[in-house]
This record gives sequence, C-alpha cells and structure tokens, in this order.
Amino acid sequence: MNSDFSDIAVILPELLLSVMGMVLLIWGAFRGNRDFHVITLTAAALMAAAAVLAILTPTGGGFNNLFVNDAFAQFAKFVIFGAGSVCALMAVTFSADTFRRFEMPVLMMYAATGLSIMVSSQDLMTVYLGIELSSLSAYVLAAMRRDNLRASEAGLKYFILGALSSVILLYGMSMVYGYTGGTSFDAIAAGIGGDASFGLIIGLVFLIAGLAFKISAAPFHMWTPDVYQGAPTPITAFLATASKMGAFALVIRVMLEPFADITAEWRQIIILLAIVSMIWGSLAAIWQTNIKRMMAYSSIGHMGFALVGVAAGSEAGVAGCLVYLATYVVMNLGAFALILSMKRGGQPVETIADLAGLSRDRLPMALALLVVFFSMAGIPPLAGFFGKFLVFTAAIEAGFWWLAVIGLVTSVLSAFYYIRVIKVAFFDEPGEDGGFDASDISLRTVYGASAVFLLIFIAFVGYVIDWAGASAGVFA
Repeated sequence: MNSDFSDIAVILPELLLSVMGMVLLIWGAFRGNRDFHVITLTAAALMAAAAVLAILTPTGGGFNNLFVNDAFAQFAKFVIFGAGSVCALMAVTFSADTFRRFEMPVLMMYAATGLSIMVSSQDLMTVYLGIELSSLSAYVLAAMRRDNLRASEAGLKYFILGALSSVILLYGMSMVYGYTGGTSFDAIAAGIGGDASFGLIIGLVFLIAGLAFKISAAPFHMWTPDVYQGAPTPITAFLATASKMGAFALVIRVMLEPFADITAEWRQIIILLAIVSMIWGSLAAIWQTNIKRMMAYSSIGHMGFALVGVAAGSEAGVAGCLVYLATYVVMNLGAFALILSMKRGGQPVETIADLAGLSRDRLPMALALLVVFFSMAGIPPLAGFFGKFLVFTAAIEAGFWWLAVIGLVTSVLSAFYYIRVIKVAFFDEPGEDGGFDASDISLRTVYGASAVFLLIFIAFVGYVIDWAGASAGVFA
C-alpha cells in the first residue's frame, strides 16, 4: 500500500490535470461553448496549481522505475505548466469574439501532461507515451480552426511530418533496444558498458533525429514556420514555449542519462544540429515579412543556441540550458502576448510593416516590445544575455571555443531582425489603416509582467542559476 501511494505521490501534477481534464471535457460536452471562458480560466488555474504542485511533490521514482520526479523534472515541469497556464489565459482573449472551442484549453492540459511525462521518463516506452500524448493534442490544437485554410494546412503538415518523426524515433528506439537488451535508461547504460557498437550509433542517430523534430532543430524544422503562422496565436505560443521546454528537457535527459558513457559519439551529432540551427535560424528570419514566421525561424536559432549547452556535456552546460530555456519561455510568452494585442480596427496585425506607428499610438506596448526583442537578441543586462553567456561559457570550458564563436557570430546576425522590428515600431511612418486598438487587460498583464521580469532578472539571476545548477546536479 505504501509503495502504491508513493507511486501516486510522484505523479500528482499529472494526475490532477488528467482527471480534471476529463471533468472539463464532460462539462464542455454538456454545456457547449457557452461556458468557454469559465472552462478556459479553470484550465489556466489548474495548470498554475500543477506548476506549484510540481515543486512541492516529493522527489523519487515510481512505477518500477518507469517514472522519476527529481530536481531536473521539477524545474522543467514548473516552466511547462506555468507556460501552459499563461497560454490558456491568452486563449480567453483570442476567443472573445471570433473563435470559441472549449476543447482548446482541455487539449492544452493534456499536451502539458504529456510533456510532463516526457521529462520524468526513465524508460523509452514512457518517453514515447509522453511524446504521443503531447503530439496528438498539439496536432488537433494546430488545426482547430477548421474554417481557416492556413490553420488546416498547418495542422495537416504538422500531423504528417509528426507521424514521420514518430516512425524515425521508434525505429531508433528499436535499434537501441536490440543492441542493449533493454528499454529502461539503467538497462541501456548497462548494455552499452562504455563501448558503442556501430548498430547502436545508427539507432542513436535515428533517435536524435526524431527528438530534433520535436524541438524544431534544423534540418528537422520544416513544419515550424507554417504551423506558427497558421495556428491560432495562443496555440503558437504554447508550441513555442511549453512544448519546446518539454522536448528540450527530454533531449537533455536522454543524452545525459542512458548515453552518458558515449558522449563523444552523440556530441558530434548535437554539435552539427546546433551549428545548422544557429546559422539557418539567424539567416532565414532576416527575410521574413510575417511576424509569426519570423518568430518561427527565431525559435530554430534559439534551439541551436541551447544545443550548445547540451554539446558541452557537463553540469554547467545543463544548468546553462535550463536558464536559457526558462528565459526563452518568458520572452516568447511576452512576444506572443504582444502579437495577440496588436490590432487595427479589430483585425490582427500580421506583417512587420504593419507595426509602423506603434510607439505613437501605444507607447507602453512599444516599450514592452523593445524590452522583449532586445532580450531575445541577448543584449545585456536583459535576461536573454545570461542564458547565452552560460551556454557559451560551458562550451568554452568543455574545449569547444570555436562553437561558442559560431554562436556569438550568429547571435549578432539574429540581432538584425529583432532590431528591424523595433525600428519599424518606433521610427516608420504609419499607413492609412488607422491607429492600434487598446489591448485586453489580461494581455497587458502578460506582456507587462514579461518585460518587467526581463528587466529585473539581473537582480535575482544568482538564485535562478543556483536552482538550475541544483537541477543539473542529477546528472552528476
């Protein structure tokens, strides 16, 4: 009985969201979309509660070591559930007049649950279970606006390419199982024994390719621009924040737990993904005119920067990744809240050129945009600078100074398209489309809080680094 209770204790956040997700689904089935706002706000509150519960839940393993709740998982879950809660709040505003589907917040809850399972996995089968739960929810979310051509196209592309990545991932898992004799992380590590066979390396390549799709690392990023552009903005925000945090935390756990003894083999693949992602993300974003597509390519570049920390293969590298990802999530929540707020005559702004005159009509919004985008560019002393500094420092300490140099160069390139947006918002002459509409108070709260956090991050950066370092300590 005690063993059963301890198993349940480590999955309390997942249990809360799973059970309450069914309750909200039944509620919506009877009440329809009339109670959309109540259901969405309830979902946001539940995910916020799950974020707190993730930290308070006792650490330890469960379910015959299929699942673990350690300091690393607690950090990742706090960010995932927190981001999910904020995205649900965005959905309330987005759906106020044009689009109400009670399934949206419920699917967000289930996607967050799948992501949480991923980061706590101790077995390849648990990994796949979490990936499929989060992915299937995300496919439906992306295509939820069935009357919108771009949303339908985005959902279809996401589903087809996601199914392909799942096949690649499963093939890699099967080869790893075949060459190590187990699917649990402990069994894989014991089966490797510090010496990787050629077949195992091939399986690892397929495994990493499948995971690279989930984090939008180039060249496995093909779905990202279309899905970011076509999906409803709150869903895009969820995919850019919670999904990225969960998938990247899984990459860290898979690389540094079962395959820790063959770091030299997988590091080459990670370095290649990092370089291609940094270069392609930074260059491709320069030519974008649609702001959501620009954010998509920006996310590809950011994943490349974070992969530099994974390539370091050290505790410092993991801690740098966690700080980078946490600040990345806050920056993107602020950015998408701003995108959702920018409307002229009730119509959402889509292109960068449409931002002309923003500082004249809505100066606080323009200032928040400046802070968020400068932080994304990594300009000190904003929060985005510290994440890049930590991952590049970890790479230099690991002997990969040249990788840090590539990161610095591409970071300078990426600053161009962020500064271009600021230039348009502050200095370009507005067109004849009228002024910007006033934004909803919930959105003002999100992007305002994001901007303030990024500004004052320097005051408590030491605490965040200590928390990230303690979380990374599980891989010592």
